[in-house]
Amino acid sequence: MYKLNGVENSPILEIRGLKKHFPLRRSISSIFGKKHFAQAVNDVSFNLYKGETYGLVGESGCGKSTTGRTILRLTEPTEGEAIFREKDIFKIKSGNELKEIRKKMQMVFQDPYNSLNPRKRVGQILEESLIIHSIGDKKHRAQIVLEILEKVGLSVDHYYRYPHEFSGGQRQRIGLARALVVNPNIIIFDEPVSALDVSIQSQIINLLNKIQMEENLTYLFISHDMSVIKYMSDRVGVMYLGKLVEEGTNEDIFHNPVHPYTQSLLSAVPVPSPHFKKERIILKGDLPSPINPPSGCSFHTRCPYAKDICQEAVPEYKWVSKGHRAACHLAN
Repeated sequence: MYKLNGVENSPILEIRGLKKHFPLRRSISSIFGKKHFAQAVNDVSFNLYKGETYGLVGESGCGKSTTGRTILRLTEPTEGEAIFREKDIFKIKSGNELKEIRKKMQMVFQDPYNSLNPRKRVGQILEESLIIHSIGDKKHRAQIVLEILEKVGLSVDHYYRYPHEFSGGQRQRIGLARALVVNPNIIIFDEPVSALDVSIQSQIINLLNKIQMEENLTYLFISHDMSVIKYMSDRVGVMYLGKLVEEGTNEDIFHNPVHPYTQSLLSAVPVPSPHFKKERIILKGDLPSPINPPSGCSFHTRCPYAKDICQEAVPEYKWVSKGHRAACHLAN
C-alpha cells in the first residue's frame, strides 16, 4: 500500500522483473563468436498507483523509453510481468483483449510531429481511436473529439486542420487529446516536452497537471530533465544501464539521494542564482555498452566512490527508509 495525499492506495499497475533484450545482427554477433543481445531493460520492477505521477529518469540510452513502450507491448518483452486489473498484460494473446487493455493505457510520444499522420486532418486522427474501439456513431464521435480539443486548449477550427499547420506545442496537445479521447486510466509520457521551447514546456506541464486532477489519471512520466521530473512527480525511479538504481518519493530523491548516480544527476541541474556555486559531480568515462555490461554494480566503472566489492558483486536493491530503496553497496 502507498499513501497519496494521505490516502492509502493499491497499485493500479505492477511491473515485475521486466526485461527487454534486443538481438544483435548476425554480422555483429559473429564478431563475439556467439549470439549477443543488447540488454536495454534488465530486471526492472515498480508499481503505479491511481492518481499519482511516477517519474522515470536517467541519461539517454538507459532504457527509459523502452520500458514505457514494452509495458504497452509496442515492443514485446523478453521476460517479466505487467499486472493490470489482475491480468498479466504480457501473457495476453487475444488481439481483442489486448485492444481493451490499450484502451485503458495510452501513450504520448516524444516527437509530436512524426507521431501524427500527416495525411489526415486532426478530427480524423482523433476519431480513428474511437472507431478502432467501436465507441459511438459518427455524430457522437465528432462531439467527443470537439470536447477533448477544448479540454487540451485547442479550438473547433483545429478539427479541420492538418498536423503541419500546427506549432510543436499545439501538436503535443493533439497527441495528448488522442490519448485522452478513449478515457484511459493510465497515460505513459515519453519525453513529452523535451522538443518544446521552455515557455511552451511550462504550458504543457501545467495542462497535464490540470487534466490529471480533473480526471484522476495515473501518469508514467519519462524524462531526462530532473527539473521537470521534480515538478511533475510524486515518486521517482532512477534508471542506469537498463536497471532501476534508486526509487523513492520526490522528497527522498531530491533531498536525500543515496545512490552516487542520482547524486551526479542532481549536481548537474542548473541553479537560477549567480551567487550560488554548485559543486558538480563529474562522472568519468562513458556509459558502458548494454551488449556487455560491467560485472558487479553496473555503475562501478564511473562511480567516484567505487570499492572492490562493487566490481565483484551485484548490489542488493534494498530499502534505505520507508518508501525509499537503492541498489548500492554503500547505501545505509
